[in-house]
Amino acid sequence: MRKKVIVFGGGTGLSTLLKGLKEFPIDITAVVSVCDDGSSTGRLREEFHVPAMGDIRKVLVALSETDPHVEKLLNYRFITTSDLNGHTVGNLLLTASSNITGNMSTGIVALSNILNLKGKILPLTEDNVVLMAKMSDGEVVEGEHNITECHKKINKVYYKKNPKVNKKVLSAIRESDLIILSMGSLYTSIIPNLLISEIVKEIDSVNVPIMYICNMMSQPGETDNMSVSDHINILNKYLGKRKIDIVVSNSGKISEKLIDKYATLEQKDEIKLDRDNLKDIKIITNNYVDVDDGYIRHNSLLLSSDIFQYLLKCDKKIKK
Repeated sequence: MRKKVIVFGGGTGLSTLLKGLKEFPIDITAVVSVCDDGSSTGRLREEFHVPAMGDIRKVLVALSETDPHVEKLLNYRFITTSDLNGHTVGNLLLTASSNITGNMSTGIVALSNILNLKGKILPLTEDNVVLMAKMSDGEVVEGEHNITECHKKINKVYYKKNPKVNKKVLSAIRESDLIILSMGSLYTSIIPNLLISEIVKEIDSVNVPIMYICNMMSQPGETDNMSVSDHINILNKYLGKRKIDIVVSNSGKISEKLIDKYATLEQKDEIKLDRDNLKDIKIITNNYVDVDDGYIRHNSLLLSSDIFQYLLKCDKKIKK
């Protein structure tokens, strides 16, 4: 029987992981946080009162099994002097499909059939959520885009108004053999999935491993000077009784040239694997470094291969 994996995340990290996972014989459910409010996504949210489209578009592209031209089409961003300026084709299609079918979930299903998706995509909620953050200096920042741009140390994130969870997400957790928290922005892509109490309670109720795939580089304000264990400790604060069982971390060498580039241009540094602080957690490491157009990415196939090998070896049941 094929193993069932549920992956929580958002943004580039989630889509990068899914590009690799879809190549293996597993059933994938991708749960996408929908709090992005910048650029095209933000304008569509304001005009049509829908959840964020941008990250879902990226996941649609990642799981699609159609012609490669479809990726370019869905990601095409209009450059014009009209109201279309800045909008992507995929965001517009998702908005139209959601309006036609009545909600985002069924809109995604309709597009999934057209794009021949190898996996299932679920929005965390159908609500038009607003992410909030309290910074270390006491300032409260509203909106995912503003939080990301603030570049201050974050004390906690929460929703302005508690959203209603997508019930299909709870069912997918119950049916899973592995729960994965994807690489991606810690406070604005991963943790938003853990801010809904029903999600945390459902995770507590299942006896399956929880895996976290750690980023390779930090993010200004969010994760400055943080190690792998620091990331895990923060995530565990948002989880319930169940905590992270496995961490996947890069052991490959990143060139000094790239390290300097990230430090100078983006104020980002390498996240170090501190094994001594991870004695109760299974560690999976490999050289996951991949460079795409000058940007550091995870090698999605190698990463997914290691996850698949773990799935083949592990027993679904773990000790709570």
